[in-house]
Amino acid sequence: MESVDIAGSSNIVAKTFTFEELANVTRNFRDDCLLGEGSSRRVYKGHLDEQVVAIKQVDQNGSRKFLVEVLMLNLLHHPNIVNLIGYCADGDHRLLVYNYMPLGSLKDYLHDPSPGKKQLDWDTRMKIAIEVAKGLEFLHDIAQPPVIHRNINCSNILLDEGYQAKLSGFSLAKLGPMGSKRHVHVKFEGTIGYSAPEYVMTSELSVKSDIYSFGVVLLEILTGRKAIENSTDGEEYNLVEWARHLIKDQKFSEMADPTLQGNYPAKGLQQALTVAGMCVQEQPTKRPAIADVITFFTHIASGKYGSKLNLNIS
Repeated sequence: MESVDIAGSSNIVAKTFTFEELANVTRNFRDDCLLGEGSSRRVYKGHLDEQVVAIKQVDQNGSRKFLVEVLMLNLLHHPNIVNLIGYCADGDHRLLVYNYMPLGSLKDYLHDPSPGKKQLDWDTRMKIAIEVAKGLEFLHDIAQPPVIHRNINCSNILLDEGYQAKLSGFSLAKLGPMGSKRHVHVKFEGTIGYSAPEYVMTSELSVKSDIYSFGVVLLEILTGRKAIENSTDGEEYNLVEWARHLIKDQKFSEMADPTLQGNYPAKGLQQALTVAGMCVQEQPTKRPAIADVITFFTHIASGKYGSKLNLNIS
């Protein structure tokens, strides 16, 4: 991997663990310690030196992605980026150890709520949106060279105490272009429904690709709908296409998440959806800079609604 010097990062090196150590803290990876699983990984809860941790067990075919995540998170330190405590590369075993996020993922709240789980109110949604944006700002504007996350979605946004949002899932992260270059070319990998069209179709990847993915997440936060969903008649439904039509027709109240039960500022919803719509523009150059998104969501969260949105498009 390219050599990288991340501005603002610490020199702390992630700790190495043996497989036996991590097997012990998860009771030999018992099912009652399982937090969740995906196509290529399982995540367990454990106790390590009186600290609660999450241990991700990576599929043996994912060694390259495992290495990327270790290298990236060992360099990237920010309040809105998940903290890597250590890792295990013992024989064929590949595991990552993180701080445990007690509130789970944003997906758990928006799309897979367990019985009795508290619904996210308007203020909490604004807080999460701003904090995810701040994590992205660190990757795009402070890290040198910039880092493109490449897999922003609701499952990769974790929630700590107080609903503090943290970006996770850095196995696809890529160093971004330097100097006058706007993008890099890389084979498509990502999550359908979140990935920017230029990246899917031409393999052109830039920080604006992350902005598109973040725009999809913003639409999910505001509407409660999934990025891709199958309707009752079997047709596939795309959140971005649905949202574009309603934003264009200014039918903002029809887009609000029903679980908010009308408890949101109408002007705030209108402006938040407008910014989200700008993030998912087809042309990457028409998408706003992440710093401007933070500015506007901070104003919206504080109830300061400007008459016009002036975003830096470049």
